[in-house]
Amino acid sequence: MDSVDKNSKLGTRMMPYLAILRHDLGTLWASRLVRLWLVATALLTFFLVAGNWTQFRAAPLIASVLFPYLVFPWFFVVVVLGVTPVSGSTAEALADGILSRPVSRCEYLLATWSARVAVVLGVYLLVVVPAILVVTLANRPVSEDSVTVYGVISVLFVVGLVLTFLVSLGYLVGTLLRKPLLAVVVLIFAWYPIGLLLSIFSLEEFSPVSLSRAVSTQLRRSWRQSAEEAEASANIQDMQQFSEQLGSFFSRLSGAPARPKASKGDFFETKEFEDFSLLRVTLGYGLPTIAAVILAMLSFYWRDL
Repeated sequence: MDSVDKNSKLGTRMMPYLAILRHDLGTLWASRLVRLWLVATALLTFFLVAGNWTQFRAAPLIASVLFPYLVFPWFFVVVVLGVTPVSGSTAEALADGILSRPVSRCEYLLATWSARVAVVLGVYLLVVVPAILVVTLANRPVSEDSVTVYGVISVLFVVGLVLTFLVSLGYLVGTLLRKPLLAVVVLIFAWYPIGLLLSIFSLEEFSPVSLSRAVSTQLRRSWRQSAEEAEASANIQDMQQFSEQLGSFFSRLSGAPARPKASKGDFFETKEFEDFSLLRVTLGYGLPTIAAVILAMLSFYWRDL
């Protein structure tokens, strides 16, 4: 009986949160911004895959598909979605409900934050997962790449974490500045210079530009890969490139048509990130995400409505 009563009290306590979450999810999926973003990101992903179908191997091709989510242009959409619920007329319209106590500030903030994270991750996974399956399973006219299931899952997780961080960062700045347009402008003019500066030092733990370049390395990682295995994998890739060059040489001698040569994708193919650490990247974006949500809650709790 005690457990039933506790579950009943917990369910009653969660009702305002769940009600706001369902309402916000329905409003977001019905909004033109989210629908246009879904169509735009699907089209851009299609063009990236189709344009590099015979040029890039699997890892750099997947990295090019993920680049718009990490750097440009979907940063703007994610930030706008994060800023709007806690700034401008949106928060003011809910002031009566918060002040009359049917819903607390914490419940409102967590529910709207959860709804936006769910929508952003939903659009991202809905488009990216099919694209990755096509790239990895299709028989393409380029040399095979050693992309692993663990690598794909870990990369999807990391990019989703970055998107969650951007939503949380938008929440924080929107709460502090209260004006959506001002918050978006501040984020754009602060985030990109900082990201480019950090990319100079190849800090994938803090710079999305560096992270997008490190994705190819992580995609080829196995669940437990030692330094010797990583070196052996690199040697295999070097041997594959040598074999391709040798085959091209004999094709020219015999007059037979050579196999289309895959582009190296120099931006995504780099040995600077051979020491990529999933734990460091998770902490590098996960801890600031938690801090941004907590600071946004404190700021929203103390502000006047």
